[in-house]
Amino acid sequence: MLPASSKLDASEDGSITQAQSPLPTERIRVRDIVKLFGENEKTALRRLNEGAGKADILAETGSVLGLDRVSFSVAEGEILVVMGLSGSGKSTMLRCLNRLVEPTAGSILVGGTEVTALNARQLREFRRDTFGMVFQHFALFPNRTIAENVEYGLEVRGLDKRARRERALEAIELVGLKGWDAKYPRELSGGMQQRAGLARALCADADVLLMDEAFSALDPLIRRDMQDELRALQLKLRKTIVFVSHDLDEAIRLGGRIVLMKDGAIAQTGTAEEILIDPKGDYVRRFVEHIDVSSVVTLGRLVRPQPRLSQDCAAEAAWPLVEKGPGEVFVVTCEREIPVGRISRNRLTASESRGRPLGSLMDGGIPRAPAGAVLKSVLPLLASEPHGIAVVDETTDRFLGLLTRETALCALSGQRPNEEREPAWTGSSRTTEASPSSLWTPSQPTPSTGSPSISRH
Repeated sequence: MLPASSKLDASEDGSITQAQSPLPTERIRVRDIVKLFGENEKTALRRLNEGAGKADILAETGSVLGLDRVSFSVAEGEILVVMGLSGSGKSTMLRCLNRLVEPTAGSILVGGTEVTALNARQLREFRRDTFGMVFQHFALFPNRTIAENVEYGLEVRGLDKRARRERALEAIELVGLKGWDAKYPRELSGGMQQRAGLARALCADADVLLMDEAFSALDPLIRRDMQDELRALQLKLRKTIVFVSHDLDEAIRLGGRIVLMKDGAIAQTGTAEEILIDPKGDYVRRFVEHIDVSSVVTLGRLVRPQPRLSQDCAAEAAWPLVEKGPGEVFVVTCEREIPVGRISRNRLTASESRGRPLGSLMDGGIPRAPAGAVLKSVLPLLASEPHGIAVVDETTDRFLGLLTRETALCALSGQRPNEEREPAWTGSSRTTEASPSSLWTPSQPTPSTGSPSISRH
């Protein structure tokens, strides 16, 4: 199922929700794809539907279960990374999309066309018009120049020589190989040959790119360059890309959703951040344990929500909103809910603060960071800010919550943001004790929490 586009939003009580945007256009839909290898596919499929496992099917029928009822969707213009260990079924699944490998059962819809129902002629035409494929080992014709390799798909279509050469040269320039069109593959480095393979796929102007371990054979530095190149091209061309990889760092760098496979089945689907924050099972947990959390998790996932404290609000009206909540320092916002300052718990409850608006009591100025920024990007700033950073909406600067050192350290130590150390606070009191407003009656002394004062920025 396609993920809804979403953005973080803060409700009036300070809790953070996700505002859902309309679903993107679905380009590919895979449903319950099964691939069995062996001579007894029908018997093996029947046993699979009866609940038999991979080992039992192999023992009883001699058939190997390559794909076990795999389902996912890909949005128009999305990069979807299918990954897993060797033998997990990722390349088999990719090749089922254009039926280089014939699925045993299930449905594959591409742009509304049921690929599994196409006859041989229809399938050839559909592949030619819809799919571009980039292989791990380049697959360039050694006896053809780079331009001739790149234009090959158009040659098969019957496009005249002048038109296909023009388009080939455009694609060659797009991938950074201008001036190399007359060279042969043996005259290019591995990275340049892979660029030529990508240019060939782009030249055909296919809507969908299938990339099977496309950069795995390259040296690490060249591989990173190609990953960046693909991201840059995607910003221009907005192709729908299904990218097979065994490298989680590569999947993170490409920045799309991930389908993580194990033994022919999907172990988990989500963004790198979602999988890192909430891994489903030991297999997924082991897959992500080496990842640098700070370079993946965004501030919007980590912030501690706080209620809205307007600068026009009187101190005694603000106190009930924060009395039972955590923290010693609170963010004050303007009428547009943009952070404008901070106020300590001590100052908020001081007797001389009664009747005064927060704007006259707060320390003005507070560092801000967008919700979409990764934790690593703000660590230097957070190290110099003992009272935290205000995390804001990326487009409106609206206050979403406070990022503290404690929260950052918990994330860096491997504690997931959704593992609560204490009951979640939504801005309301957790107990049914006396009203917080009693702090402002003459009979009650002003409590002291020992909170340090905050400096003005």
